[in-house]
Amino acid sequence: MRSVFIIGCGYVGSRLATKWLLRRAPVAALARNRESAEKLVKIGVSTVSGDLSDIWSLRRLDLTDRLVYYLAPPPGGGSNDPWMRNFVAALGATRLPARCILVSTTGVYGDHRGAWVDEESELRPGTDRARRRIDAERVLRTWGRVRRVPVIVLRVPGIYGPDRLPLARLQAGEPVVREQDSPYTNRIHVDDLVQACVAAEDRGVADNVYNICDGNPGTMNEYFNAVADGFDLPRPPVLTMEQARTRLTPAMLAYLSESRRLRNDKMLRELRVHLRYPDLAAGIAQIQKKAGR
Repeated sequence: MRSVFIIGCGYVGSRLATKWLLRRAPVAALARNRESAEKLVKIGVSTVSGDLSDIWSLRRLDLTDRLVYYLAPPPGGGSNDPWMRNFVAALGATRLPARCILVSTTGVYGDHRGAWVDEESELRPGTDRARRRIDAERVLRTWGRVRRVPVIVLRVPGIYGPDRLPLARLQAGEPVVREQDSPYTNRIHVDDLVQACVAAEDRGVADNVYNICDGNPGTMNEYFNAVADGFDLPRPPVLTMEQARTRLTPAMLAYLSESRRLRNDKMLRELRVHLRYPDLAAGIAQIQKKAGR
């Protein structure tokens, strides 16, 4: 069994590590500090000290013939991802992994005014955050072609799951835009994302991109209402878009400016992922059950 190395071993990465450990694969991860290392060791993950912002610490990595998952988002600022550039520069021409799987974001597609989007759709980044992700994809894919290391990109929308729902926002009574102004949003349950990450190793095609989503988009308004109803919380108050521009944060307004519906046909066909939670209702039911509701 090939050993696994995870960069960015947080909410998704720790679950992915557990999945591979159950398959009896040795798993290691990059840890920036002692606290992170201790959490990973508790679940059976060995750690290597290093920081993506420090290229010299990365030069100690030996990823020879390992399966590498790169889940770390770029740092803020600018339109390039310096951490990804440090990573590929540190590896050089030796100690090369067997395969790299990058977890990126569907934010790279930008605004498509609610149209259906697949992996061949035009990238229309509307923010530097999305441009940084595009840069990370291009840097890693180019490096993979040059070094002959298979690279697979998984583009992921909003991730939800246990401990990853907007319950605090709903409890605080924070508003959302009304239904007619609400953009389409896409999502994936964390358990389905983890199985897609494993399937990308088992069946993914090198230098390919896959949308990883449940294929059942809805509006942002529908999402918040569904979570509120599922956990017996008041539905959020609604705003017109004009009111939202003066009351919501710039980050939330940026999300509201983009609307698209994601296709997952390629994921289903090539990765052969069988979704456990093909829609929001199924995902919320699982989270309720886990919470003992």
